[in-house]
Amino acid sequence: MSLDDKTEKPHDRLAKALEADLSATDALILQRMASENAPRIPEVTAHLVGAGGKRLRPMLTIAAARLCGYQGSLHHNLAAAVEFIHTATLLHDDVVDESKQRRGRPTANLLWDNKSSVLVGDYLFARSFQLMTDTQNLRVLSILSNASAVITEGEVLQLSAAEDLATTEDTYYKVVRGKTAALFSASAEAGAVLAGAPEEQISALHDYGESLGIAFQVVDDLLDYLSDAKTMGKNVGDDFRERKLTLPVIKAVAKATPEERAFWMRVIDKGDQHEGDLEHALELMKAHGSLEETRQAAIGWADRGRARLAILPAGDLRDMLDDLADYVVARLR
Repeated sequence: MSLDDKTEKPHDRLAKALEADLSATDALILQRMASENAPRIPEVTAHLVGAGGKRLRPMLTIAAARLCGYQGSLHHNLAAAVEFIHTATLLHDDVVDESKQRRGRPTANLLWDNKSSVLVGDYLFARSFQLMTDTQNLRVLSILSNASAVITEGEVLQLSAAEDLATTEDTYYKVVRGKTAALFSASAEAGAVLAGAPEEQISALHDYGESLGIAFQVVDDLLDYLSDAKTMGKNVGDDFRERKLTLPVIKAVAKATPEERAFWMRVIDKGDQHEGDLEHALELMKAHGSLEETRQAAIGWADRGRARLAILPAGDLRDMLDDLADYVVARLR
């Protein structure tokens, strides 16, 4: 069935299919983000958790567990842990990036302050580990704790790669695998491990999650130049203004003439940006085909993820995960 034949978006259909599990997960999130001694913690957390995110990562955990036949309730703990890890990283990212908008709303660091955002993020990381240990599954704890470390590595690597025109596509993908794909892959893998799935299914769900996460980030980086603030929930061109070397720019720099390279050196390396520079950057990316190449890269990653689902049990859940991978890149087709 094609996307045009569906009246609901794939992530909405998946959310509806997992409605009871997601409700139980949300209740657990509300319970564990509470703090009697520091009321600012639930205030800051609720601002971001309640901002209308798609909950893709916890849905992956729940869907993977159910797809592999899990019948218990501890996947709710894992899903809540995954959401806390994600929320913590967003709080920290907004401080690092000095962001002013997230999901169409003012960021927590803007409404409160940087200290509150960092400390509440730390609190959520701690809560996530409590939720993981509730499962008494050492392998699950290893998967998610390792993902937490890899996420931080990706963020630190991005700091060193940012504003450096020597950044390659290989480095870009290392950053993406760390800061985005690691949690997608761990979310799906942990659900399968909790269910006691065969190793080939665990591996397939890990690979699906990783490919989905990479496609998701590549699409996000591309839409930063092609979308609008209403669609993105952030200002268009933020990556350019923040001098981030994302895939569309890396591809354009690799093909730049000496004159064009001087432009990129001024706006990215030196941060000397003027009115009209964003528009000129777009012209260069279009001229060298870097936007189209980035689009094809995102589609390729989504297709790679979908191919790994073939080994999993056939049924509605598998079909929804297949559709979800297609939907991630649907805006680019």
